[in-house]
Amino acid sequence: MTDKHILYGMSGSLYTGKVRAYLRQQGIDFVERGAGNPHFSDEVMPVIGRFIMPVVQTPTGEIIQDGTVILDHFEASNLKKRSIKPQNQTLRAISYLFELFGGEGLLRPAMHYRWNFDDDNLAFLTSSFRDVFPPGLNDEEAEQAFLHASGRMRQAAVNFGVVPETFQVIESNYRDFLLRFNRHLGESSFLLGGHATIGDFGLFNALYAHLARDPHPALLMKKTAPRVYAWVERMNGPEEFQDHTTNRQGSELFGHDEVPESLLDMMRYVRDEYLPEITAHLGFTNSWLAARPEIEPGTPCAIPLGANEKSRRFIGRAGFNYRGVEIETMVMPYRFFLLQRLQDCFDEAGADDQTAIRKLFHQTGLEPLLDMRTHRRVDRENHLEVWGERNEN
Repeated sequence: MTDKHILYGMSGSLYTGKVRAYLRQQGIDFVERGAGNPHFSDEVMPVIGRFIMPVVQTPTGEIIQDGTVILDHFEASNLKKRSIKPQNQTLRAISYLFELFGGEGLLRPAMHYRWNFDDDNLAFLTSSFRDVFPPGLNDEEAEQAFLHASGRMRQAAVNFGVVPETFQVIESNYRDFLLRFNRHLGESSFLLGGHATIGDFGLFNALYAHLARDPHPALLMKKTAPRVYAWVERMNGPEEFQDHTTNRQGSELFGHDEVPESLLDMMRYVRDEYLPEITAHLGFTNSWLAARPEIEPGTPCAIPLGANEKSRRFIGRAGFNYRGVEIETMVMPYRFFLLQRLQDCFDEAGADDQTAIRKLFHQTGLEPLLDMRTHRRVDRENHLEVWGERNEN
């Protein structure tokens, strides 16, 4: 045992990067070990029940899995320097929106730019993936392990809607997102002002590990959106940041009445890019639940079909129109766990704050996210998503 926290993950892991950046920013003492470390397979995996990352083990031996849950753990502790949860309820709602979108809505460009540009990316990825392989593999064994792991990831990309029919749309839309975020970062150093919030860490998921680190998309980001690349560097460092290049000074967040147009423009992007998908997934899920009234609270959301199915995280596939292309993508209840954070923030707000949040989300076409609910909540127990009580809203 060590007196430091241990982060198990992977250098190129989309969700590990968020936790690493948070620990660095908050000055929390930790060591990082690859998920190929024998301790992870021998002692951690039997607790969490599947191969998944990131995982943090505390100095007392407590094991915490899932990037969002890990950040919540430290937010509730006295180890953090500054909370990433805005006090203003409108800003907090916006932050939860981008936590959801960054973690789930940017998966198409993240997977496309990682796995469909082998000439630029493959050598780098082959090296990066050694983090999750057992130590001591020779070159041939490591190559076979990479082919197996990368094959699974390439199939996952297809399941997220990365198919030849969408390649051009994904690339065009991602460039649009980079330009909007780059423009917004001319107004503030971070998403909501002078320091990082939950929304920044949500966006950091894809924008760091895949899109700012892999060779092909890294060059695209640097050339197209240099402020976004600089934001990635700020997010990934421990220093307090004082930016004198934007229109804002200091580390304060926006006021309740000064949300800039550039941020509203980013919210409209979320409407166009992700609202059709999450709406289709919610409709599928409610039909799926209606056909299974016998499900008891605490039942894992993705019920295993056999001994090797415990890591499965989806319940089916739903179709929707993605920017003019009809596609189907995996329905993952974890997304509703994140959506509920936005909805709970809204439900718990006072009347004036609810009015302000609803007005902003109506203005940007995202008001449906405040009201669409799964028939059952999605909770987490024993490191798994589980169905909760019936949702009365």
